[in-house]
Amino acid sequence: MEPVEALERIAFLLERQGAVTYRVQAFRTAATVIGTLPADELRSRAGSGSLARLKGLGPKTTRVIEEALAGARPEYLTHLEEEAGGPLVEGDQGQRMRQALRGDCHLHSDWSDGGSPVEAMARGARDLGHSWCVLTDHSPRLTVARGLTAERLRRQLSLVAEVNERLAPFRLLTGIECDILDDGSLDQEPELLEQLDVVVASVHSKLRMDKAPMTRRLLAAVRNPLVDVLGHCTGRQITGKRRPESQFDAGEVFAACAEHHTAVEINCRPDRLDPPRRLLRQALETGTLFSIDSDAHAPGQLDWQIYGCARAEECGVPPERVINTWTERQLATWTRTGRTPHGERGRGRSGP
Repeated sequence: MEPVEALERIAFLLERQGAVTYRVQAFRTAATVIGTLPADELRSRAGSGSLARLKGLGPKTTRVIEEALAGARPEYLTHLEEEAGGPLVEGDQGQRMRQALRGDCHLHSDWSDGGSPVEAMARGARDLGHSWCVLTDHSPRLTVARGLTAERLRRQLSLVAEVNERLAPFRLLTGIECDILDDGSLDQEPELLEQLDVVVASVHSKLRMDKAPMTRRLLAAVRNPLVDVLGHCTGRQITGKRRPESQFDAGEVFAACAEHHTAVEINCRPDRLDPPRRLLRQALETGTLFSIDSDAHAPGQLDWQIYGCARAEECGVPPERVINTWTERQLATWTRTGRTPHGERGRGRSGP
C-alpha cells in the first residue's frame, strides 16, 4: 500500500467512525504534504529520519508513512480496519436498497460546516459506486455552520462546473440545504434556488415551536415548487446532546409532500436516523417519495447511507419510491416537471 493511500484510508475510517475533525485532518494533511514530494525525496527523508521535520507531519502519521514505504501494512491502519472497517449493519440488511442507489442528495463540504473540499466529497461518492451526488451546503441564516450567502453560492456553482470537468462521467449536482424560516419561507434568493439541481429544505431553529405553527411552517415549505426534499423532518438527535422530535401534524405534512412531489428524507446520520420508523411507515402509507441521504460532512461518512437503506427495507419502502435510485436525467426531469420515471405527473418548479 502506498503511503498516501494508507493515510487517506485511515482518514476515511476515522470519519466513518465519527472521530473528531482534528484527528481526521492530521492524516488528510499528511497525505497532501507527501503527495507533493517526489518519490525519491520521500524515501530519502524516511531513510534519514527527517520525515517528521516536514510541516504537517507528526509522530503517528510519520510512522504510517515509514511502515508503508517498508512494504508493511501500517499497524494503525490494521487496528482501524478491525475496529471500524467492518459492516455497519448486520447481515444483508439494507443491501438490496443500497445496490439500487445511484446517488446521494445531501452532503456538505468545507464551504459550510463540512471538513473536506468539494472535490474530495465528490470523489468519495464516486469511489463508493455512485454516478452522481448533490452538494448541499447550508444557507446563510445558519451562521454557526458558515452558511453560504448568495454571492458565495454563486462562486460555488462555478467550482462545481470545474469539478465536473475533472470527474466526468460522474456528476456533482448543484444544491443547497436551505433553512426553513419561522414562517415557512426559504433562506435564499428564489431566483438562485431556481438555478440549482436539488433543494433540500430543513428546520434548524426553533425546533420546539408549538405543533400548530410548526405544521404551518413545514406545509409552506413542502408546497413550495422550489423545494425537492424535506430534510430530517423531526430534527431529533438520538445520541450525544440529545434533542426530542419537533411536534407537527405528520399526516397533514406527508400528504402535502405526496401531493406536491416533495420527497421525505430518510436521514442516515447515526445521531439522527430521522424520521423514526413510525413516521417513516406513515409517510409510506401516505404515498410520499423518499430520499435516502448520508448528510455526510466528510468522505468517510458517505458510507452511512446503509443505515437509511436498512431502515427503508425494514419499513417496506420500495426502491422505485426512492429518488436516489433514479438516473441523473430522471432526477432532473422530476425536479423540473414533477414527472417520475414511472409516468406520474406532479408540480415542477415552474408549476403552480
